Amino acid sequence: MLIVQSGVQKQHQATGNKMNINKILFPVKISILCLLLLFNRNNAKAQVFDGIQNSFRSYSDHILQEKIYAHTDKSFYLTGEILWFKLYNVDAGTNKPLNISKVAYAEVLDNANNPVLQAKIALENGLGSGSFYLPVTLKNGNYKFRVYTNWMKNFSQDLYFEKPVTIINPLNEVETAEKLKGDYDIRFFAEGGNLVNGVTSTVAFKATDTDGKGMEINGVVIDQHNDTVVRFQTLKFGMGSFLFTPNANNTYKAVVRIGRDNSLISDLPVVNTSGYIIHLTGNDQSELKITARGQGTGQPLYLFIHSGHKVVIAQRITPDGDGNATISINKEKLGKGINHITLFNASKQPVCERLLFNRPDDMLSLRATAPTQYKTRAPVTLDVNTNSHTGKPLATNLSVSVYRLDSLTNEEDANIVSHLWLTSELKGSIESPGYYFNVITAETDKALDNLLLTQGWSRFKWADVLSNNLLTKFTYLPEYNGPIVTGQLTSLAGRPTTDVVAYMGIIGKRIQLYGAHADSVGHIMFNTKDLYGAGEMVLQTNTERDSTFKISVSSPYSEQYSATILPQLQLNTLAKNQLENYSINMQVQNLYSSAKLKRYYVPSIDTSAFYGNIYKPYMLEDFVRFTTMEEVLREYIAEVNVIKRQNRFHIKILGPNGFLPDGDPLVLLDGIPVFNADRVFAIDPLKVKRLEMIDKPFFWGPIFADGILSYTTYKGDLGGFELDPKAVVLDYEGMQLQREFYSPVYDTETTQKNRMPDFRNVLYWAPNVNTGVDGKAKIFFYTSDKAGKYVAVMQGLTTDGQVGSYTLKFDVNK
Repeated sequence: MLIVQSGVQKQHQATGNKMNINKILFPVKISILCLLLLFNRNNAKAQVFDGIQNSFRSYSDHILQEKIYAHTDKSFYLTGEILWFKLYNVDAGTNKPLNISKVAYAEVLDNANNPVLQAKIALENGLGSGSFYLPVTLKNGNYKFRVYTNWMKNFSQDLYFEKPVTIINPLNEVETAEKLKGDYDIRFFAEGGNLVNGVTSTVAFKATDTDGKGMEINGVVIDQHNDTVVRFQTLKFGMGSFLFTPNANNTYKAVVRIGRDNSLISDLPVVNTSGYIIHLTGNDQSELKITARGQGTGQPLYLFIHSGHKVVIAQRITPDGDGNATISINKEKLGKGINHITLFNASKQPVCERLLFNRPDDMLSLRATAPTQYKTRAPVTLDVNTNSHTGKPLATNLSVSVYRLDSLTNEEDANIVSHLWLTSELKGSIESPGYYFNVITAETDKALDNLLLTQGWSRFKWADVLSNNLLTKFTYLPEYNGPIVTGQLTSLAGRPTTDVVAYMGIIGKRIQLYGAHADSVGHIMFNTKDLYGAGEMVLQTNTERDSTFKISVSSPYSEQYSATILPQLQLNTLAKNQLENYSINMQVQNLYSSAKLKRYYVPSIDTSAFYGNIYKPYMLEDFVRFTTMEEVLREYIAEVNVIKRQNRFHIKILGPNGFLPDGDPLVLLDGIPVFNADRVFAIDPLKVKRLEMIDKPFFWGPIFADGILSYTTYKGDLGGFELDPKAVVLDYEGMQLQREFYSPVYDTETTQKNRMPDFRNVLYWAPNVNTGVDGKAKIFFYTSDKAGKYVAVMQGLTTDGQVGSYTLKFDVNK
C-alpha cells in the first residue's frame, strides 16, 4: 500500500496537474478490500475448525459416558449353582472409576432376549458385586449376561456389557444343535467408508458362520471381464484385508472359497467417481494419505483425531492440485487405546472415519505366585503384587475367582484389559479379544487393525456433537443416590394428570417414604436411597384431596437389545459324560451346605427415618395398653388433640407456638401414609410398638406435613391394617443383598478327616481384594475333595484407571 501511495504522489508532483482524489484512493481501496476478503476467508476457515474443536470439547465436558465390565466366576453353570460377578463402572474416556451411578442392572437373557433373571446391584465408587442363583426352571442353552446403568440407557444398547454364559439343567436331556452348513456371512468394508475411482486404499473383510464365529476363507476379486484383480485370504478369526485400486468403469465381485467344497460370490462396496479417502500406510501406520476427488477438490479439509475426551490432532489440510495430502502421525502424541480419525470437508461435514489403535504402555502389572501342586483339603496362599509398568507399587482393587478346569469349564479369553481398552469401544461380538493383548507380534497388530476396519464405530454421532444442543433432555437420569422409581399418574379415564403429589412407601420397620410431583405429562419420579432387598411398595395420592387418579410404575430394566447372536449349544461326547459328575457335585454341595450358601448380609446404611431424630418417641408398652387408638392419643400423647367435626375425626398437633393450623398431620403406619383420620383410629394399638411424633411443619421433597405421627408395629407388617383400596401395592426388589461365598476351612486334623463331602468346583470367589500402598496382598483358601487342574483368575483396577489381569494354574491331587 505504501508503494502505491508513493507512486501516485510522485506522479502528481511531476505533472503538477490536479488529480481526482477517487483515482488516487482507488488502488488503496482495492488493496484494503483484498486484504479484508483474504482475512474474512481465513477467519471463516478458522471458525469452522475452531467450531469442530469447541463442539467436541463442549460435548465431552458435558456429556458423561460410562462403560462397565463384569467379572464372573466362570462361564459354564448348572442349574442349582450360583453365578457370582463383580462390576467395574468407569469413565468411558479415562477408565477411571466413576462415583456417579449408584445402581447397576444385571440380567440373564435367553436366546430370544427374554430376561430370566434380573437384579439391581449397588455401586460405590464405581464398584459393586452380586450373584444369581440359577433355578431349575431354566432350560439348557447359551444365555446372555448383560449389565448397564440407568444413565447408559440414554445411549446405544451396544454399549452395555455382554458376555455369553452356558447353563445346563441336569434334569433335562441335553440336546445339542447341529451346526448349520452353507449359511455364511461375508462382508467387505472400505477403509474410511468409501471406494473412490483410481485411489488406492485398504478393503477389509469378515467371514462368519451361523454362530457369528470367524471362518477361514480365501478368494479373488474379479471384474466384469472375469479378470483377477487381487487375491486375498483370512489372517485371523475370519478377518483379513487387501490393497485395492478400483476403476469406476468396472464392476467388482469377490469369489470366495470356504473350505474345499463351498464357495460363494459377494459384491464389493460401490466405487464412487468422487469422494474422499483416508489411508494409513507404513509398517507402523505412521502416515495418513488423504485424497479428495471430484466435488470439494481444491477446498480445505480438516483432520480431527481424538481418543476418549482428548483432542489429539486438530489440523487444517490443504491438498495439492491433484487433491492429495500426506500427514505424518507421531504415535507418541496419540491417545492410548483406540484413536478416532475423522476427516471433515469445508462445510464441517464428516466425510471419512478410521480407527487406529495405540497400545497403552502404562498397564497395571498384576502378578501372583504360589506352588503348582497341592493335596486335597490343603491350604493355598496366593501372594499378589500390583505395580505400575515402571515397577512402582499401586494400591489396587481386585476380584478373584478360583475354579476347576475340565471339558465343560474352560479358561476364558476375555478380561478387564481387553474389554476396557478394546471390546467396549467396538460394535458387535469380538472373538477371543485377549488374543490381541496376550502376545504382541506383527501378526496380532495386523489382526487388530483388521478388527478395527470391520467393527469400528463411535460412541456418539457427529451430528449430535456439532449441533451444540447440550440442553437435550435425557430420558434417563444417573441414579446418584439409589434406584429411581418412575411411573405415570393418570385420571381414571387414562389422561395424564399434572400438579398432583404421589406418595411411595415401603412397608417395614425402617421408615422409607418418598414423594413425587407429577410433571406436565403426568410423569412421576421417586429418588430413593439405600433401598435394599425385597419388599412391598405402596403408591397412592392423598385420597382426601386427590382420589380420582391411578398410578402405574415403569420397569427400570432396559427393553433395548443388541443384535449379538448367541452361539448354538454345542457339547462334545466327553463334555456330556462329564455332566453327570458335574451334576453330582452340585447336588452334594446343595444338600450338605445349603444353609451356608444362603447367608446374606445387609450393607451398613443409615436406617433412621427421613425426618431424622427430631421426633418425640412414645413406647406404647411403657403405658397401660388401651384397645383403641383414640384412647391412646387422648390419654398418652399430650401434644395431640383429637376432635370430631361433622362425623369425621381430626387430629391436631400442639407445636411450640400453638396448634399447627393447616390440617391433619401426616400419619404413617410402618412407613405408609394413612390420610383418612377415621382410618387412623382403626389401627390396632396392641400391635403397635412405637409412636414417633414431629410437632413442627415438615417438608420432604414435594411433601408438606403439618406435623407427623409415625406408628411402627412389632413386625413391620401393618399389623393387619387394611390399606386404602385405591392404593397400588406392588412387590418390589430393591438393590440386591450381598450373598456370602462359602469356603470351608480345614485347619485342624478333625476337619481334615471330617467325612462331610466337599465337592466344590469353585474353590474361591472374592469380589473385593485390595492390595495396600505397597502393592501386596495375600489370598488364602483351601482346596476341596475334587482333584484336577485349577485356575486362579484375577482382574484389577486402580483409582487412576490402570487395569490388569492375571491367571495362575495349579494341580490338586488326591
